[in-house]
Amino acid sequence: MTIFLILAPYGAFAALLLVASATASLFAAAAICAAVIAFDVMRGLSIKILGVGSVLTFVAVGLYVAFVDPRLGTASVRFAVDTGIFLVSLGSILARRPFTLQYAREVVDANTTQQPGFLRVNYVITWAWTIAALLMMVGNIAILYVPSLPLWTGLLIAFAARNTAVFFTKWYPHHRMAKHGAHPVNALPSAN
Repeated sequence: MTIFLILAPYGAFAALLLVASATASLFAAAAICAAVIAFDVMRGLSIKILGVGSVLTFVAVGLYVAFVDPRLGTASVRFAVDTGIFLVSLGSILARRPFTLQYAREVVDANTTQQPGFLRVNYVITWAWTIAALLMMVGNIAILYVPSLPLWTGLLIAFAARNTAVFFTKWYPHHRMAKHGAHPVNALPSAN
C-alpha cells in the first residue's frame, strides 16, 4: 500500500493529463499528495520529504501554467513535474537524508535501522528513483525536440523507468540480505 500511496498522485496526474487541462491535472495531483500526507499524519507517521516536495512541485507548475503560460504543452508540463521530483530526490541525497529513509524507518525494527547497511541501502534506492526521474525527463525532452515521436514514447519511458525503480526498491534489500546475510531493509515496502 505504501508504494501505491506514493505513486497515486503521479498516476492520477498522468491519466488526467490525457483527458483534462494541465492546470486541473496538476492541482488534482497536488490535492492527492496533500491527502496522502494527511493520511500519514492521521496514522501517526511522519510527513515525508517526497510528499511535501511533490505538493510544492505540482502547485508551482500548476500556478505557472494557470497564470504565466496556459498553453504550455503536455510534454513540457510533464518535464517540469519530472524535473521537480528529480530535484527533490537529488536534494534529499545531497542533504544526507535520502527520502526513502523516512519510509524505511517506519516499517523496520530499531535493530535493523542500526545495521551498517541500512543507510547505504536507502542511498542506493534513492539513487535508483533519482535516475528514474532523470530518465523520465529525457523521455519528455525527446518528445519536445523530436516532434515526430508519438506521445506514447514518453509515456512508455516514464512507465519503464518508474516500474524499474519500483522493482529495484523491492529487490535490492533482499539482494543485500542474500549477499551479506543481514536482515532485508525494505525502504518502500509493498502492502502487507
